[in-house]
Amino acid sequence: MRIVLTGGAGFIGSVFLWRLNQAGLEDVYVVDEFDQVKSKNLKGKKVKDCLEKDVFPERLFSGALGKIDFLVHLGACSSTTEKDEAYLRENNYLYSRRLAEWALKERVPFFYASSAATYGQGESGFSDEDEITLKLKPLNPYGWSKHWFDLWLIQNGLSRQVTGFKFFNVFGPNEYHKGEMRSVVLKTFERIKREGKAVLFKSYQPQYAHGEQKRDFVYVKDAVEVMWYFFTHPDRKGIFNVGTGKARSFNDLVKALFAALGMEPEIEYIDMPENVRPQYQYFTEADLNKLRQAGCSHTFQELEQSVSDYVGYLKDHRYL
Repeated sequence: MRIVLTGGAGFIGSVFLWRLNQAGLEDVYVVDEFDQVKSKNLKGKKVKDCLEKDVFPERLFSGALGKIDFLVHLGACSSTTEKDEAYLRENNYLYSRRLAEWALKERVPFFYASSAATYGQGESGFSDEDEITLKLKPLNPYGWSKHWFDLWLIQNGLSRQVTGFKFFNVFGPNEYHKGEMRSVVLKTFERIKREGKAVLFKSYQPQYAHGEQKRDFVYVKDAVEVMWYFFTHPDRKGIFNVGTGKARSFNDLVKALFAALGMEPEIEYIDMPENVRPQYQYFTEADLNKLRQAGCSHTFQELEQSVSDYVGYLKDHRYL
C-alpha cells in the first residue's frame, strides 16, 4: 500500500506517520518543507522517500510516483497570525484544491486537514454538518483559507467524496518546531521551568473570568486515532470535527500542567495584545454527533491524563 502524506514532517503529520509505521505501513512518501528542526520529527520513522512540497505536485501528476493508494494532505501554513491572504490562498486553498482534483479524478481516497478556526466566534455553533459550514465566519485569514477549501468541496457536491478533519486545539509531542504556534502546554511548560509561573491572557468579555476562556483541547495521540479510524474505513466520508467534545478552561489546562510537574499553581494574567483581541476565540467545543454517526467510537483521554502524558515527553524533549 503506497501512501502520500503531505506535512509528514510537521506536528500532526509526523505523529500520523508514527501511527502508520506502528501498523507496519512504510511505503510512504513524505512531502514537506524540510529544515533541521522539523526533520527531527522523522527520526526513527520509516518512509519510502521525502519530497519537497514545491516539486511534489508535478511528480504526482506525471505518474512518477507510481500507483498511489491514499493521499493524506496535512501540509499547510498553520499560523493564525499570518496576514498575507494571497499566500494563504495559494498555499492553503489552491494547493489543496489541485491535490483534491487529482485524487478525485484518479479515485484515490483523499484526506485533508481543516480547522476549528473556521468556526469564528461560534455564533453558528460547532456542528460540522455541511449546512452549518456554509454559514461560518472565520476571524482571521488563516481560518478563511481553510474555510475556502471546505466551501469549495461543499458547493461542488464533493464533501461526501473526501474525508476532512476539523482539528480543534491539538497539543502533544512533535510540536517543538512550531514557534509561536506551539501549544499553550508547551509554551507554559517552558515558562514554568524558566520562571516558576504560568502566564495567561486576561479576559475582555464579562461572562468569562481571567483564564476561564474555554477551548476544546485534544491530545495529538487521540487526534491521530480518529484519523486512523477513517483511514481504515475509507468508505466513511465527509468533513468531521476532531476534538474531545468537552471544552475546558485555560486555567484547567495550566493547573493540570502544574499538577503533572508536582508544583503548586502560580498564574499571572496579562493584557491580551490589541491585534489579537478582535480575532480571539473565547469558546470552542466540538460537536461529535456526526463523528459518532460515522461509527468512530474513540474514547478521548481526559485533559489531565493527556497533559501528564505529554509532560513525560517534555521533560526529556522526546519525540514520538
